[in-house]
Amino acid sequence: LSCKCAKLAHMGDAVDSKELGIRIRNARERAGLKQGELGHQVGLDRTAVNKLESGVRKVTALELSDIARALGVRMSSFFAEPMPALVSHRSSQGLDTSESRIDYLLANLATDVEFVASLIPDLTTADDGISPISIPTGRPDSMSDAEALAVKTRALLGLDDSEPANDLVARAADLGLLVFSADLGVDTADAGTILLHQGGVSLVNSHNKVGRRRLAAAHELGHYVIADEYTIDWRVGGQAGDIESLLDRFARALLLPETGVRTRWTEWNEKHALRDLAVLLGSGFRVDMATLARRLQELGLIDSEQAATVRTVTTTQADIVEHGLAIPTDLEGTSLPARFQKAVLRALREDRISRERALDLLQDTFSDSDLPEPRPAREDEIWKYVS
Repeated sequence: LSCKCAKLAHMGDAVDSKELGIRIRNARERAGLKQGELGHQVGLDRTAVNKLESGVRKVTALELSDIARALGVRMSSFFAEPMPALVSHRSSQGLDTSESRIDYLLANLATDVEFVASLIPDLTTADDGISPISIPTGRPDSMSDAEALAVKTRALLGLDDSEPANDLVARAADLGLLVFSADLGVDTADAGTILLHQGGVSLVNSHNKVGRRRLAAAHELGHYVIADEYTIDWRVGGQAGDIESLLDRFARALLLPETGVRTRWTEWNEKHALRDLAVLLGSGFRVDMATLARRLQELGLIDSEQAATVRTVTTTQADIVEHGLAIPTDLEGTSLPARFQKAVLRALREDRISRERALDLLQDTFSDSDLPEPRPAREDEIWKYVS
C-alpha cells in the first residue's frame, strides 16, 4: 500500500486539490450517490465529503482508496487526464470535460486498450498492417454514397456481396476497431466510439435487443472508417438528417447487403408468407424487424403497409424449432472482443502484467481459476531484475 500511495502522491503533483475534488464529485455523480451516501460508505460525514469535493480539504491516500472502492473506479482514474479525442469533442460542443457515464466508460476502455497495446503492439493494428482510417473512404454526402461506403467496408471486412456479417465484432477487430458491450440501462446511449492513436474503441449498450445492438455496432464502424474522432449515438436507427442518418443507411446496407437480400427474397418469396419470410431474413442476417422493414422498403421489395406488418413480427419458439434458427448472442451483457482478451492473456503469460491486473482488464468476465497457470520461473531469470 505504501508503494501505491507513493506512486499516487507523485501522480498527484499535477492534480491540485480543487481539480481532484471535481473529479471525485464527477465520479460520485456518475455512481448516482449523494455526498452523505458516499460519506457513509467511507466513514466520513457529508460536510467532509463536501470539503473534499470543493478542494478545501485534502484527501489522504487511504481515504481516496476507500472512495475509489465505493464508487467502483480505480484510484489512478482520479489522476488520469481525459482522452484527447474526448476533450476535443466536448470543447467543440462548448462543454467542459466532465463526462456522462458512457463518456467515462469509453475513456476507461480507451485507456485500458492503449495500455495493453503498449505491451502487445499488434492489438489495434489492422491485419494487413494498414489502418482503415488511413484509407480514403470519404464521408458520405448522400444515401447512394452511404450504400457505396457499405460495399467498400464489407470488402475491407472480407465479406462478399451477399453473406451475413455474423461475426461483425471479430471482423471489426481485424480492422483495428475493438467493440465492447456493457449494460448502460434504458433511456441512454445506444453506443459510442473513440479513436485511439492507432485503431479505435466502441462501446455498445447491451441493454438493447440483439438486432439493435448489431445495428449500433455497424453504425459505430461507420464512424470509425470515416475517422470521426469521438461520437456518442443516443438513438441509432431513428435519427434524421446529417451524417447520423447517412450512417444509419450505411449500417443497414452493411448488415443487409442488397445482393444477398434480393437473392433470398426471390428464392423464398414464393414459398413463404410475408411473416415467415421476415422471420427467416431477420434471423439469417441477425437484424431486428424495424431494421429489416426499413431495408426492404429501401430496396423496393415491400410497400409501407407491408413494412408496418413486418415491424410487428415477433420470432417465436415455434419459429426457432420449425425453421432451425440460431439464437444470436452478439454483444450480450458485458462482452470483450476476443482479440483484446487474447492480448491480455498474452501479456499475462509473458509476465508483463499481474493476475490481478489481468482480471481487472478482463472486467470480471474471467475468474482467477480461468487464467492460465503461472509459468515456472527459471533460476537465471533473477538476473533480469539486476541492473
